Amino acid sequence: MDKLRDFLKSWPGRILLILCLSPLALLGVESYFGGGVDPNQIAQVGEASVGLSEYQTAVNNRRTETLEQIDDASLLNEDVLHEQVLKGLIDRTLLDQQAGKLGMTVSDDTINRLLRQEEVFQDADGNFSNDQFSNFLRQRGMTKDQLFTEFRNQLSLDQLNASIVGTAVYPMQAVSQLIDLQLESRNIWLHRFNWQDYQEQVKLSKNDIQAYYDANKDTLKSAAMVDLAYLQLSPQTVPVTDVTTKDLQQQYEAYKQQLAVVDERKISQILLTGKDAKARADKVKARLDKGEAFGKLAKTQSDDPSGETGGDIGRFNPSVFGNDAAAVEKALEGLSVGDVSAPVKTSFGYQIFTVTEDNGKKIPSLESMRDELTAKAKEYKRQEMYADKVTAINDLAADGFSIEDIAQQENVTLKRLKDYRKENNQSALSQPAVIKQAFDEFTIQDQAVTAGIEVGNGTVWVQPSNYRPTKTLALAAATPRITQTLRQQKATALALKDAKKLATGIKTTADIAKQPVSFQALGEINRQTTRLTEKERGLAFSQQAANNGVVAIASETEMGATLLVGDRIKTEQQSPLSDMQRAQTASIIRDNLGQDQLQDYLEYLRLVYKVEINETNMANAQGR
Repeated sequence: MDKLRDFLKSWPGRILLILCLSPLALLGVESYFGGGVDPNQIAQVGEASVGLSEYQTAVNNRRTETLEQIDDASLLNEDVLHEQVLKGLIDRTLLDQQAGKLGMTVSDDTINRLLRQEEVFQDADGNFSNDQFSNFLRQRGMTKDQLFTEFRNQLSLDQLNASIVGTAVYPMQAVSQLIDLQLESRNIWLHRFNWQDYQEQVKLSKNDIQAYYDANKDTLKSAAMVDLAYLQLSPQTVPVTDVTTKDLQQQYEAYKQQLAVVDERKISQILLTGKDAKARADKVKARLDKGEAFGKLAKTQSDDPSGETGGDIGRFNPSVFGNDAAAVEKALEGLSVGDVSAPVKTSFGYQIFTVTEDNGKKIPSLESMRDELTAKAKEYKRQEMYADKVTAINDLAADGFSIEDIAQQENVTLKRLKDYRKENNQSALSQPAVIKQAFDEFTIQDQAVTAGIEVGNGTVWVQPSNYRPTKTLALAAATPRITQTLRQQKATALALKDAKKLATGIKTTADIAKQPVSFQALGEINRQTTRLTEKERGLAFSQQAANNGVVAIASETEMGATLLVGDRIKTEQQSPLSDMQRAQTASIIRDNLGQDQLQDYLEYLRLVYKVEINETNMANAQGR
């Protein structure tokens, strides 16, 4: 009931079975068929087995799914991932065998009918396609019989799953009672007794410490630790050299390509050649500036055959101008139809251009985008230099250089963490991926520098030293921890004693003010209040008060002891939930119970079918 009450308070749908049990519903044949069984076993489950390739495929799929949901790959705990995948595959194999034992099977006619309904096998008109069906089998290296076997197994699992999960019973009356609990409220007065206020009264003897040590020796262990030297690099820390004109031009071209812009300008030219080409070009430009027609001057002044047609050379194509393309493009930059460029010196002579037609999309000029392009060019160079730096450090690490030498050679700041922990790591490098590498057996043995570990938007290299494995603490080493634990336990007991003593003297609201401690009046609260801790919320509604009176409840809590005083519990008359919402709530609760029943059933199957895990293959699959 407590679990269901907590569930109803927060309204989350509890995650169902981990990993491979989640596709027990028939979502599409693509999800289930991947070929034959690998003879290398990860686990023997009764008469069946979990193959190595099956396991590796499931791990890769789950890793991909997880990485799509998180930004930082270093937060992925590979050990937990492997553990959950293996459990899911074993659970599925257990259910598969049990379904067969119970005779849950499906006829070929039923499978034929269901396969014909699968979109993956249908043509554009929605009809079953033998060609698509054959292609599907060929791509997966399967026969029709293998497909039918896989499909039949899946449907059998569906039947077994439904027979367990679908039988969960939780009547609407119980749902209503559960909802009503969330509608309760009462006035609360609160006083907390902090255990730290009592620790001076605690007296500990050597015998107390010895007795605790003898009783709890197996739990008094040191943490596995190393001293860690590391390098941390991110693109933001890489200095960028100045941006060149070439860099800007590259970014501008990339910008235009991104827009898929095609230069649709048609241009005409006047070409002047010979020793006096510059002087002639200046004179022609002056006449154009005074308003003379470009086409007329092209016919009389241009030294190019295009002059006969008024200088028309068609749509602008930079490749035509070869090495002069950039100069011509700059001359044309920003010109509208009818505008005339200044004379441009090219390998042909001096050329004057005009735009006669422009059907293309207008794009900003390079100059107008200079600031934006400069920022992009700088970021591009930063990422390029960062990638080069990462490669260089990885190469040095692979060649066996120490982390000190790498830091000096690559001019990267060397940082250190003393007593870097394998468990309960709260350091600046607490990511599971970093911890796994830092405590890798090979890395510790050789005190090697790891390859780069991607962390957030950067990379980390670590080199562990002074490895201290976990071990049972000697009495002297364990004494500070034991002393702290016993001191808190005994101080909490004293705090609880005072809380219970005061509780006996509180029967009415008037008694609250007579106590030697001050109470905080919280006013009217409900079960969802955040002003109480989780344990205090449970206490606050655990006992009803007498009419016209209050009830005082004392209990040990996280901070020591808490004394709660409450008046009569009241329940709202009108539920905020509609009948439909109540029905949906009942469905969620029943499904929640059904999943619990399924987990219990799986535990039973583990007793029926012997499960043996091949630890060697597991270690190899995990890269250990």
